[in-house]
Amino acid sequence: MNWEALLSLRRHGDTTKRIRKEQDEIRLGFEVDYDRIVFSSYFRSLQDKTQVIPFSKTDFVHTRLTHSLEVSVVARSLGRLAGKELLKRHPHLQEIHGYQPNDFGAIVAAAALAHDIGNPPFGHSGEKAIGHYFESGEGKQFQAQLTKEEYEDLCRFEGNANGFKLLTESMEGTPGGLRLSYATLGAYMKYPKGSLPRKPTAHVADKKFGYFQSEKKFFAEIAREMELTKGTGNNRHPLAFLVEAADDICYTIIDFEDGINLGWISEDFALEYLIKLVKDHMDTEKYAGLKHTAQRMSYLRSLAINSLILDAVNMFLAHEEEILAGTFSHALLDKSKYKAQMDDIIAISVDKVYRSDEVLQKEIVGYKVISTLLSAFCKAAVNKLHHSTSPYDELILRLIPQGTPMVEESLYKTVLNASCFVASLSDGKAMELAKKMN
Repeated sequence: MNWEALLSLRRHGDTTKRIRKEQDEIRLGFEVDYDRIVFSSYFRSLQDKTQVIPFSKTDFVHTRLTHSLEVSVVARSLGRLAGKELLKRHPHLQEIHGYQPNDFGAIVAAAALAHDIGNPPFGHSGEKAIGHYFESGEGKQFQAQLTKEEYEDLCRFEGNANGFKLLTESMEGTPGGLRLSYATLGAYMKYPKGSLPRKPTAHVADKKFGYFQSEKKFFAEIAREMELTKGTGNNRHPLAFLVEAADDICYTIIDFEDGINLGWISEDFALEYLIKLVKDHMDTEKYAGLKHTAQRMSYLRSLAINSLILDAVNMFLAHEEEILAGTFSHALLDKSKYKAQMDDIIAISVDKVYRSDEVLQKEIVGYKVISTLLSAFCKAAVNKLHHSTSPYDELILRLIPQGTPMVEESLYKTVLNASCFVASLSDGKAMELAKKMN
């Protein structure tokens, strides 16, 4: 891989090459990506989607929206710091092509802003609920009529792949979806593969999959443009490592902070487990003068995030050659000097937050809600495809906003669209629709 191709400004439908030196410095193409994501309806729905704690009534607990904004801020810093050093190593990128450190920051910030845009309601349990519906529930009836790859897309429904679909899907009047730059789409794609074949390897890019069969052709175009393709597979875009690091930093530290602010984790744990991350930068006198838990947590959190940003950038630069060769197989923070401390923090969050009674009970409710919605919308959409709708099916289909993709020429796309519509709903809207149906 080479940086000239990886920093592609091309967008869906372009017939001529976009040149970096010809860009308007006031509003760069990569910054346009950020704006388009912010103003999309998919992004707005994240304000009522679970990060960890569903239906929280406290204003300091994070939603997918606040989490995505914070990840984007961290990602921008990672990109700018890495970009500054990369331009020193590859001066032709700046001298000949005109790239600046902020370009790297803008790409990574936009990709990070969108990293959770395809997640269904109720957090990761929402993904599992959709998969269960097709693997073991009513949706199993479709298996014989789908290819193995198509059925696997549904049984292992993946928020990352759904996000790629939302960002790139052509609809009437909007060819190419949001028409983001290929560089931003590449950085977004942490898992550059389809649902099959499964790759039970230790490579971090093989943990999940990044596109549905419906977007396979467009992803292949992006991979060719940025020279990600290798043999029968694809390399991960190098900047995807920074997007992943930003997410890892935020959920590790901020979910921990939420647990402390909720009183589920003792504040004593904060100093005990964060001190090793912040001791080199901590002003003990300033810390002692902070009067409230939220103030003390905010101070420790900011120092901890800064330490992890600097460490992640160092890891990225130290392994740049391997990353460009496609042979670096780890998440950056898996190689962090703070790995042990992060593992300890995550273990406490798992025990005290992720497995708390409140979270588990509400995830169970979410499971039932999603099953109810899938049953109704998949049945109605498939019946419409087969021209056999009942009056009830017609009522259900009227609940779908105008312009939302639903019934298409194939069973696969129709059922996938129904699933993606359910995944697009906010927690509150999903609950409201399920209550009406029941």
